[in-house]
Amino acid sequence: MRKNIFIILAIVFALIFVRMISTNISKSNSAKQKKSMGTPSVTVDTVKTASVRREFDAPARVMAKYRVEVLARIDGYLTKSYFKEGDFVKAGQLLFEIEPQEYHNAAGLAKGNLDNARAQQNYYNKQLARYKELVENDFVARADYDNVLAQRDAHRAQVQSMENAYRDAQRNLSYTRVKSPVDGRVGIIDVTVGNYVSMSSGPLTTINSSDPMYITFPLESKDYAELNRIDGSPNAKRDVEFTFSSGQKYEFKGIQDFYDNRIDESTGTITMRATFPNPNNVLLHGDFGRVKIYSNKNDDMPIVPQTATMENQEGLYVYVMDADNNPKLTYIKTMGQVGTDWVVYDGVKKGDVIITTGMQKVIPGSPVRVVENVVQDDVKKSKKMNIFTRAFNKIKRILGGII
Repeated sequence: MRKNIFIILAIVFALIFVRMISTNISKSNSAKQKKSMGTPSVTVDTVKTASVRREFDAPARVMAKYRVEVLARIDGYLTKSYFKEGDFVKAGQLLFEIEPQEYHNAAGLAKGNLDNARAQQNYYNKQLARYKELVENDFVARADYDNVLAQRDAHRAQVQSMENAYRDAQRNLSYTRVKSPVDGRVGIIDVTVGNYVSMSSGPLTTINSSDPMYITFPLESKDYAELNRIDGSPNAKRDVEFTFSSGQKYEFKGIQDFYDNRIDESTGTITMRATFPNPNNVLLHGDFGRVKIYSNKNDDMPIVPQTATMENQEGLYVYVMDADNNPKLTYIKTMGQVGTDWVVYDGVKKGDVIITTGMQKVIPGSPVRVVENVVQDDVKKSKKMNIFTRAFNKIKRILGGII
């Protein structure tokens, strides 16, 4: 009986000892698991470069190449209008008529005065020819000849004056027919038929040329310097694309053909201009949008895989490994893509080491474990944990059955 009690006690103490060992092993494995989970596995790669065509973005405004205010150049009542608002007109096309009768009369009077002056001039030309012959034969005094010569010269001057008056009257008469000075699209009629107009009345309407159109944009001085560095000349003609404020891209490309001669001190920008074809009259004077101007030559730019980037409210970012081999959150600015890589113009440079996979568990400034393949590393961890779990559960079932 006593011998059985000792055996039972020995078994109980042995089971308690095994239970303590299994508990310690479980705690140790749990700690290792937590430590492993606290140090995420990542893969890294160095930032490389690619030869790409640079592009620069800027706000833009559409402007007519010609913007002409149509004015009355004489006084009178507006009697006719020969177009509708919004019509496209050609240079020289008749737009308005100002009551012409007064100017017809003035032109007729000027023509009569001119004809009279010419008749007087012709008379004295003939008289001068006669007196010249008479004075040469001493039939008249020299003073009489000089008097006829003076009369002839006076009427000659009067003819010139009357010719100028007649041309001026004809010019005023022509102003009664108001014509378009340029090709373009007519705007709102500001003065309607029946109103009295004068040179001080303001514009009758406005005409904007429609094809081609100008688009002006303020480019930052640093971007302007970059363009000049890449292309090697400030006078290069560059391709420009325009996007409407709605987000729709304009179908035709323009050519940047002008830049201002100064940097605006208040904004740090230089005004540039591109000329765009506008055959379908889609571009309208005063419209706003954005442009992209492209360099003529390629430039070496940093590239990062799109899969290595993440995004929050502040923009795209990557994790760059610092001098202590810890990840640092770094925001980047991109300008398009090459294949599956972002082209970066700010944030990282060639040779920087960035995390390419496993970013989801990374904490900036906290250590990471660099591996060759995050997926394979996670599989190995999972297998080890599964083996330990199965063994430990088996021991527990055995011990549980004995107890």
